[in-house]
Amino acid sequence: MSYGKMKDFIEIVLPSQYKDKDGVLIEERTILARVRAYREGRHGNVVWANRATFTSATELFRFRVIPNLEVTTSMIILCNGSEFEITSVEDVKGKNMYIEVLAIRWNK
Repeated sequence: MSYGKMKDFIEIVLPSQYKDKDGVLIEERTILARVRAYREGRHGNVVWANRATFTSATELFRFRVIPNLEVTTSMIILCNGSEFEITSVEDVKGKNMYIEVLAIRWNK
């Protein structure tokens, strides 16, 4: 993955909820990282056809491994004003250089 293909800026966010002293549920978001990423929407090529049987993901993101941060499915991605729920996280080719994330766009 060349740096030139990573054209989108994304934020990896950890949402959390807690109740305040009055019992009101408060949602808080903590930005864990801001990075450049390659973004690919779902379309009709062979690779997405193979993925279709396993996932309902609408977007694929690839970005460099972030030191001291383990990306999990409890996080969300913010990109160009849209929110994406992470459904799958994978180390590309097991080399610990790039992370591939499959995500579903939230309709908000």
